[in-house]
Amino acid sequence: MSLARNLNRALTATTGLQVRRAPQAASGKKSAPPEPAKRPVATYRCPSAGELATDRLLRRPVFIISSIRSGSTLLRMMLGAHPRLHAPHELHIGRLEVTCANWFSERAMGALGLERGDLEHLLWDRVMHRELVKAGKDFIVEKTPANAYMYRRLKDAWPDARFVFLLRHPESIARSWHETDPVKRPLDTAVTDVLRYMTAVEEARTADADGFTVRYEDITEDPGREMRRLCEFLGVDYAPAMLNYGKKTGRELVRGLGDWRENIRTGTVQPGRALPKEDEIPERLRAMCAAWGYTS
Repeated sequence: MSLARNLNRALTATTGLQVRRAPQAASGKKSAPPEPAKRPVATYRCPSAGELATDRLLRRPVFIISSIRSGSTLLRMMLGAHPRLHAPHELHIGRLEVTCANWFSERAMGALGLERGDLEHLLWDRVMHRELVKAGKDFIVEKTPANAYMYRRLKDAWPDARFVFLLRHPESIARSWHETDPVKRPLDTAVTDVLRYMTAVEEARTADADGFTVRYEDITEDPGREMRRLCEFLGVDYAPAMLNYGKKTGRELVRGLGDWRENIRTGTVQPGRALPKEDEIPERLRAMCAAWGYTS
């Protein structure tokens, strides 16, 4: 017999009282589970010039900062066709987190001067460096659109990083995002979604005086000219192969399908959509259009 039952019996014998579990209120729905507590922002230190030799394997990584639907995949593939630049698929490094599972590991890392953010930076650096070594090239190019929200952290993690800001007409971005799923994503919802990205891009672009700005419309109009400008910024020679970024012949592993298939493609830059007329620009996008020089 349990201790609780013995205590309850003794209480009844001496006082006439009895302890019972309170009945739960009847409900047609199960109670919602509590929301998980938000993880605190990771703390980290900015490595000094001397610490970079031990804390970072990558040298001068390139980050494309852009909104979704801005042509970042096109730019990634063009840069990836350069013999010295490796531009893998979106890596989403910001979603890779490190956890010290107990007090002992946390104390051990603290003794090394490593906070959680420092450990995450080491992981991110190692993942990208692994891809760069496998490609046998000199510099990595990372273009995940969510990087727009973590510009400051990327800058702190890699003080020698180069940033390329890719712009596109805000209405064209919103229209393209809307058209990916018109039923689920009405134009007004699409405007709300992309405006968050564009605001983050503009904040980063304003903060980085040394960054390089390129427009999607300029790339589609004169790709050779824009790639030459970009190569000069990155300190590499211009490579004509960048204009035939998708030309591949042979058997290529199709990621996610697990099989090999013949893949013969010629990737050339296609003309972009016509810019919207002034009266077609949603009111909420007008300030961004002006900031990016699309309207006066």
